[in-house]
Amino acid sequence: MARVNAYRASAGADALGGLARALSCPPGRKSPNLRTIELEAWLRRLIPVLICLFLGILGCVAVLQTRDARDESINDAIAEMDLVAVAVASQFDNRIEHVAGIGTQDSTALNVPPRALARGRQVIVSNLAGDIVAAFPARLALAGQFADYLGSGHPLTIFAEKAGVLRITLPTGTDALATVRNLAAPLGQVAIVHPMAAVLGEWQAQASRTFIAFVATALVITVLSLAFLWQATRASHVETGCSRVRDRIDTALSRGRCGLWDWDIARGRIYWSSSMYQILGLAERGDFMSFGDVNALVHPEDGDLSAMAELLAASQSNTIDHVFRLRNGAGDWVWLRARAEIVRESDEEGAHLVGIAVDITEQKRLAERNATADMRLRDALETVSEALVLWDAENRLVMCNSKFQRLHNLPHEAISPGTPYSVVMAMGAQLDVHMQIDLAERPQAGARTYEVRLCDGRWLQINERRTKDGGYVSVGTDISALKTHESQLMDSERRLTGTVADLRHSRQALELQAQQLADLAERYLEQKAEAEGANLAKSRFLANMSHELRTPLNAIIGFAEMMQQQVFGKLGAPKYVDYCNHIHESGHYLLGVITDVLDMSSLEAGRINLDRQDFEIDHAVADALRDIEATAAAKQISLLAEATPGARLLADKASIQKILMTLLRNAVKFTPEGGRVTIRTRQVNGAMNIHVEDTGIGIAPEALARLGRPFEQPAPAFENGMTGSGLGLAIARSLIQLHNGTMRIRSTVGAGTIVLVHLPAPVAKAPARIAPVYQIAV
Repeated sequence: MARVNAYRASAGADALGGLARALSCPPGRKSPNLRTIELEAWLRRLIPVLICLFLGILGCVAVLQTRDARDESINDAIAEMDLVAVAVASQFDNRIEHVAGIGTQDSTALNVPPRALARGRQVIVSNLAGDIVAAFPARLALAGQFADYLGSGHPLTIFAEKAGVLRITLPTGTDALATVRNLAAPLGQVAIVHPMAAVLGEWQAQASRTFIAFVATALVITVLSLAFLWQATRASHVETGCSRVRDRIDTALSRGRCGLWDWDIARGRIYWSSSMYQILGLAERGDFMSFGDVNALVHPEDGDLSAMAELLAASQSNTIDHVFRLRNGAGDWVWLRARAEIVRESDEEGAHLVGIAVDITEQKRLAERNATADMRLRDALETVSEALVLWDAENRLVMCNSKFQRLHNLPHEAISPGTPYSVVMAMGAQLDVHMQIDLAERPQAGARTYEVRLCDGRWLQINERRTKDGGYVSVGTDISALKTHESQLMDSERRLTGTVADLRHSRQALELQAQQLADLAERYLEQKAEAEGANLAKSRFLANMSHELRTPLNAIIGFAEMMQQQVFGKLGAPKYVDYCNHIHESGHYLLGVITDVLDMSSLEAGRINLDRQDFEIDHAVADALRDIEATAAAKQISLLAEATPGARLLADKASIQKILMTLLRNAVKFTPEGGRVTIRTRQVNGAMNIHVEDTGIGIAPEALARLGRPFEQPAPAFENGMTGSGLGLAIARSLIQLHNGTMRIRSTVGAGTIVLVHLPAPVAKAPARIAPVYQIAV
């Protein structure tokens, strides 16, 4: 990886033109980008892990292969033992059948195939009594019981071939594989025994070879990895040193807004340093930029790179100093000043134009701002209305405006910068001064202000101030208008003084009028108190009169009721009964009028106190309907009620009942026979609305404005013979206002009237479904 980076970085070192070699950076390397450095660091950390992982996987594979080879060797041995056992048993049985008179101790008559004894296998033969009669190979020299050798009670001696091949431990402690087959008489059984050491002999040799190969491979890979890490560490240290040097160079170039150039003229490619990309705000595109890419960034008015090369070729010098513009990443133009020199390191490399490019955009902008500021300053001097002139410390002209030129009638050659004061004044016309007034000014401030009146009547105010460099600036302002305005102000002040005197006299007159108004207000208050006292006396008189009238009326009504009931006997003629009825009705009517007058008087005097309580509005409606039920039945008027079941109202129950009875009585009174009166209650946003609707004669629009005033009744009431005190609606309206409610009336002549009473009192329960509660019809 280090060699790859070194190869890719070779162009950068060539472009630096030996600067890297001078700073102890190894040749053939270029500062890699941040991504390459991070990849190299991760690769250096990852390679040891990969090597360990590879060795681990390789070891696991070797172990698995060795274990599989061992299992395979055992399985092959078991299969061969089955075949050998079958072949040996068949051969022994055939031998017994063809050899007559063979005895159980005659082992020479038995013959075992050589392949049956291959790889260390053993063949043991027993007779019917279980004694070992033969053992192969002959060196075994076994004797004794067959079952003792294989193990007493072992499944092999019991089940024989049905037990298959089993793993047993011989009396000598040797681990082995064994299988048994039954033989024909006089022989008993034959056992094939294969020691495990012989079975796994080839496998152990192969496992040893595999282990040696694995250890050798791991050793070689470990040595190679250590060598790589050592080389990578050295390369990292070298790269770190070079990066530190390059970072310092890039920092210096970046702080200085400079960039390195290396133009390979022969190959048409250009190398830029990182600082150059930063100046232009471009992303680094690689080791080199083509001639066309860079030439496309040059401003059209500044020529192109080929013109720069021609300029260099036309000159006798090997250096160049050129100012041009390049487009940055944001699309703006950046001013650069390139200073380069032709370098020829070898004939093979060709000529290189190596140098730096300095960002002079701020200098250009500063120069443009200075030029713009100078132009604006001259324009400002020309636009001011004052005559302005600036002199330096040696009394030479720095600048002046056209007003100063016209004031002194100076020619154009006299206002050239650097002209002495005496020459300028000699070439101009002198001012004809009629009067000069010096204004107060501190001498140590280096300033002087004075006013001059010219012979033509104009006034000038001249201000002279010292500058920090020893010169001074003089500003002449035409104050003729100010002087005229000043004289006008003086005249206005004299007139104002007279006006103030007139205002003083007017103020005295106003004070006298204010005293008179105070006396009138005091008299008004006295008269108001007298009126209030008279009103109170009226209320008391009405209360007393109502009391005095109600006492005999109660007696009249009581005696009339007794006479109607004829308690002490008959009155005589039936006409007397009718007279008693008229007396009783008239007494009740007069009592109601007196009660209304008394209630109205109490309301006007403010002696009514509300006793708020929580009650169901339906009960109050039912009580009011029962009160007028008889009157409605007499006129055959239908009474309808639509209420809100369970709705409760927090108010004065007696007042609410009086309001309802007043509205229902009026509705019944002004409704002709066969009509209909409806009362509805609704809960709207926590308030209670009561609607009383009738199909009566209606009220004219001009009478609605007066309705509700004390003793006011609509004109149709009198035309139809309907009389009354006219206090019912006034009392109802006053009681509604005491509950902070409102009453609205909408009526159409001949169609009927609707009265809406809105009571904003809180309700105890939420509104339920609106449905008719009861209906009274006649």
